[in-house]
Parts: sequence; C-alpha cells; structure tokens
Amino acid sequence: MTIAHHRYDPHRKWQPRPAPKPGEAARTSAMIASLAAEGYETVSAPFGQALVAEARRNDRIVGLTADLSKYTDLHVFAEAFPDRFHQMGMAEQVMISAAAGMAREGFVPFATTYAVFASRRAYDFIAMAIAEEYLPVKIVCALPGLTTGYGPSHQATEDLAIFRGLPNLTIVDPCDAIDVAEAVPAIAAHPGPVYMRLLRGKVPSVIRRHCPDYRFELGKARLLRDGSDALVIASGFMTMRALDAAVALERDGISVAVLHCPTIKPLDTETILAEAGKTGRLVVTAENHTRIGGLGEAVAATLLTHGVAPTFRMIGLPDQFLDAGALPTLHDRYGISTAAVAAQIRGWL
Repeated sequence: MTIAHHRYDPHRKWQPRPAPKPGEAARTSAMIASLAAEGYETVSAPFGQALVAEARRNDRIVGLTADLSKYTDLHVFAEAFPDRFHQMGMAEQVMISAAAGMAREGFVPFATTYAVFASRRAYDFIAMAIAEEYLPVKIVCALPGLTTGYGPSHQATEDLAIFRGLPNLTIVDPCDAIDVAEAVPAIAAHPGPVYMRLLRGKVPSVIRRHCPDYRFELGKARLLRDGSDALVIASGFMTMRALDAAVALERDGISVAVLHCPTIKPLDTETILAEAGKTGRLVVTAENHTRIGGLGEAVAATLLTHGVAPTFRMIGLPDQFLDAGALPTLHDRYGISTAAVAAQIRGWL
C-alpha cells in the first residue's frame, strides 16, 4: 500500500533541504531559545530545588542521571547530597537497571535524562525492570515535545504515545514551575513508577496568576478558568499557551475555558466528562506532542466511549520529524504558539 505523504525513498540520494519558499518563515541559526513566556516570573531549577527539599524529609531518595545532571537540574541535588547522587554516564539502559536495583533495596530513585533517550533507548528496560515489577522509580525527563531546537534527535514528540501503553506507569506533564515543584513530593509518595516530563532551567510561573488557589494533585485535572464558547483541555506548557490565548480571545468577545490535565495517565475522566459534557461549547485539546497517541486521542476516546459528543478539535504537533531552529520560530510553524492557538480556536468558532 502506498502512503501518499510518506517521503522516504530508498533509492533517493541525500540532498540538502530546499530553501524556504517566499513568505515562509526562514530557519534561524539560533538552536536553543528560552520558552516564550512574556510577562511571567520565572523560577530557577524548580525540579532540583523541590527534590532537595523532599530528600531532606526522605533519606531513601537517591538521584541518578545519564551524563545530564546540569541539563535536568539534578546538579542541584548532587551538590546538596553528593553521597546520594550517581552519575551513570551515557548509558540510559544501565541507569534504568541501576535505579530498579536500588528500588528493590528500598530506595526511591529519581532517574533523569532527556525524554527521547528514556522513551526510545531505554523503553524495554523501563518495561521489564521497573513497570512490570511496579517499582517506585521516578523517571524525570527534560526536552519533552518541542522544547528544543536541536531537531528530531532531541525532540521527544512521541514520548507520551510510547509510554501510555505501558501498564503500571503513571505519566505526568506539568505546566510550569509550580506544577513541577508540587509534583515532586506527590510522585515521590506514589508507590509505583512515574514518568514525568520536565521543564528545566528558568521555568515560568503561570498557573496561580490565573487560578490563585491551584494545587497540583496527582491524577486530577483542574479547571483554571471558565468560559462559554470553547473548552481547551491542555497539558504541559500548552496549558500556558491556552490561558494566554484565552485572554487574547476575550478581547474579541470569545469566552474560553481552560482545563489543565497534568496527569496524562491515569486520566481524570470524571472531570473531563463533566466539563466536556456542558452543551454548546467547542472542545479542543492542546498538547506539546504529536496528535497521535497523546492527550488528544486519550480525551477523544474518553468522550466517545461515554457517549459525549461535542464538536471536537485537536491542537498538537504534526505526524512528522520536525525542523531544527529557534523555538519561537518552530512554535509558530507547528501551531503551538499563543498566536497560533488563538487563531485556530477563532477559526473553528
């Protein structure tokens, strides 16, 4: 069977990618940029800080990384607890196996790497050594989805799809510094394995500006703002994008609700069904992940199997390997910037 959009040709010789067409955004040589979060305060290394605080309360917590302590903010933990920190080198499978062994001995390991390396390289080790045994290993991974400009080798655009099918694994996709910091003690207390997507470095503090009493709760979604025209169900930094888009659309007289789902698995089906079941609203999912196999499809399946049938749309990354470049350029190109989110919702309405 021929797939029309499949670009692979085994007989084609390598050729450089063509120059941008007139009117198309040109690629920039700036490979990495800060996550665009204009107007928000930032917190430095919220994961590392929260893990240090939790480790002071729980001496069973240990930290492991695959040569990426600085780039997963685990260096903060390493400085505070050098005897509980383990640098495993560029060997993700070994790191996962060591974390499993430590968990069997009563420790609570936090293992960090990039999301692409955990999901693509170490999947079988996570499945067999950790998930099947229901061990309390916390796999915390930076660069989820499109949070780097380094191209397909570092863009984990399909990690949720890979891990959602793995039994026993809880999956967390926090929005901001608040979510990251509050998720750490929650996942540390969880008795089983967890995969958490990580925003690292200087992370925006977003949610409490829109919902002052917000608290992260494992397995629970939270309505951050209400609205009568559309409901956006979002996870990760796309919740920030949805909130900012809702504020922009409000100026045009469009009322948008935002439901934040920081836990992808298990999904808070009760809250989703209650909000999506309110009549007259367009329902949109927004995620920093391919539209295949992530939050959007999980929500769609939930609605369909429970007989809830609103007008439904999905915002996410395309089913392709993405370009390299600066993040603002890429987010505009692939439809996950604030302006792109607002334009899509406006168009659907």
